[in-house]
Amino acid sequence: MFEQAAIAVQDEQGYRNFHALLDAAFDLRQVEVFLSRVVRSGLSVRNFETILGRGFFGKEAAALYSALPISDQALTRERYLRLVEAVPAELRQRYFKAYAYY
Repeated sequence: MFEQAAIAVQDEQGYRNFHALLDAAFDLRQVEVFLSRVVRSGLSVRNFETILGRGFFGKEAAALYSALPISDQALTRERYLRLVEAVPAELRQRYFKAYAYY
C-alpha cells in the first residue's frame, strides 16, 4: 500500500503566514467570493500559480510564497488542491466553470 512520505516544513513562520491566507480564502463565508473571482477571470480553480500571481490571496501572498523553500511550496500546492476539493458539492456545482477540465 502506498504511503506518502512525511516532509518536514522548513520555514514554519512563512508557511504559517501563507496558509493563514489560504484558510481565509477557503473559509465557508469567503469561498464563494473567491470562486466567483476565479470564474470571472476565466481561470480554472486548480491553476494555483496564476491565481496566486493575480493577487487572489492578497497583495503580499506572492512574496510570501516565493520566499518559501521549494519543499514548503510543494506542500502548499498540495494543501491548496486539498482545499479546492474540500469545497462543498453545492458550491462546486454552482461554480462549475471553475472546476471544469476543459
